Amino acid sequence: MDLLLHPGYFPNCISMACLVQGSVTWEVFDNYQKQTYRNRCYIATDRGRLMLNIPIRHVGGSTGRQHYRDVRIENDYPWQRQHWRSLETAYRAAPFFEYFEADLRPLFETSFTFLLDLNLATIERVCSLLQHPFPKARTTSFEADPKGMQDARLLIEAKKEDACTVPQYTQVFQERHGFLPNLSTLDLLFNEGTAAADYLRTIQLPWDA
Repeated sequence: MDLLLHPGYFPNCISMACLVQGSVTWEVFDNYQKQTYRNRCYIATDRGRLMLNIPIRHVGGSTGRQHYRDVRIENDYPWQRQHWRSLETAYRAAPFFEYFEADLRPLFETSFTFLLDLNLATIERVCSLLQHPFPKARTTSFEADPKGMQDARLLIEAKKEDACTVPQYTQVFQERHGFLPNLSTLDLLFNEGTAAADYLRTIQLPWDA
């Protein structure tokens, strides 16, 4: 199935399941919106669900609107170092953290100007670790009602309930907090390793139900 998706920051399991199970085109002509997975992801820590948030430079003016592709990251704040330390603290005991560490660390040591470029780089790296081709197709204009493909752009909204149920897998702090569903695919990788791609194929997406 052809799917239209927003590129998010280390996307959650449902979004990555779309990528693994279908043919994806990236939406790059939309307007940026706050409180979405465009500049955040969630991981599991000893205290429960933790948000990793990327600071961005907000534009002025009467509307404050800007295109997603034009959004710049606020790199004066050492957010990358904070994110990596959070991942180390949360997943050092996970069975596959060391296995993927060398591949992921450079993304937290490379400066990106634009949020879209960073997000696509994180997805490309995750695809590489999943041994799945990275989709390169991008939109050339914005269409509110796209033709010929399934509109999955709603998955970028962080404040809505998950679009579907995901199966459980073993998480580091599951005995303490129970299973935390649909976290960043990083959580899945660190806990399931090379079995992560097979897990993503088991997720029944809402339009397939």
